[in-house]
Amino acid sequence: MNVLWFVLGGVWMGLAWWLYGVLCFVSVVGIPWGRACFVLGGFSFFPFGREAISRKELTGKDDLGTGIMGAIGNVVWLLVAGVWLCIGHLGSALACAVTIIGIPFAVQHLKLALIALWPIGQTVVSKTELQSRRVPSMGRG
Repeated sequence: MNVLWFVLGGVWMGLAWWLYGVLCFVSVVGIPWGRACFVLGGFSFFPFGREAISRKELTGKDDLGTGIMGAIGNVVWLLVAGVWLCIGHLGSALACAVTIIGIPFAVQHLKLALIALWPIGQTVVSKTELQSRRVPSMGRG
């Protein structure tokens, strides 16, 4: 699925993420946003089999990106670039959904659109890594 995704349009949104990442790094002040752009751009290139998840949810601990500074950074991101990446993913989702066979791709674009709005504090992990880190609930009863 990842190869098909990449060839049929995933490459363009991944490049859009990386373009914003380069612009953030050039500004120097935007380096934290740039790092997130490169991580999520790689995720946008090949999203199947991986998930974006809050670092706090993954580790159980707050860090700079998951606390109040991360929230402030996300608001700045939303106003400067997040809305544009979100619109790109929504347009791509619509184009994929129209084809019916592209509905799984549309779902991925919708996930990426939400991440585009609030990326700071997110990390990308494989689904198997995510499952191995989650503690299974022990039914006591």
